[in-house]
Amino acid sequence: MDDLRYPIGKYVPQPFSEKQLEEWLIDIKNLPQHLENAVVNLDEAQVNTPYRPDGWSVKQVVHHVADSHMNAFIRFKLGLTEDNPTIKPYDEAAWANLKDTENLPFNLSLTILHALHVRLVELLKNISGNQWNRTVFHPEHKKEMTLWHLVGMYAWHGRHHTAHITSLRERMKW
Repeated sequence: MDDLRYPIGKYVPQPFSEKQLEEWLIDIKNLPQHLENAVVNLDEAQVNTPYRPDGWSVKQVVHHVADSHMNAFIRFKLGLTEDNPTIKPYDEAAWANLKDTENLPFNLSLTILHALHVRLVELLKNISGNQWNRTVFHPEHKKEMTLWHLVGMYAWHGRHHTAHITSLRERMKW
């Protein structure tokens, strides 16, 4: 059986190339619309269905992507303006269980993502060659990460969570 946690596989870092950058920027630019398409016409029961046993609901996934990508935006800005800054980890599961996620409709997070990704793409497309080698320090993983690594990871992250929802829809025949 396929691992429902990783419907597109785990993130695999790639060497720098202009072609890869173009692909990742397209993924990041299109994520809000792809995520919106993935949830279109779902009813309340479907929105509250976990994408896998013991997984987050569709609603939690959408709110999580907005939470995560807001953090990503800040991480890129820190990485571009400070020398190897320590980024702030956060407890994703705890955030997914806060009342805003429970009480508010996911369309608010989709709206955030549409605006945020316009800014994120503008920031990313103006990073120059050497700037991709700038680093941030992730204390939870105890390692430095280049901005290049982060752009690939967040491009994957959006596709990963969109696939959670689209694969659920396929399995449930929604």
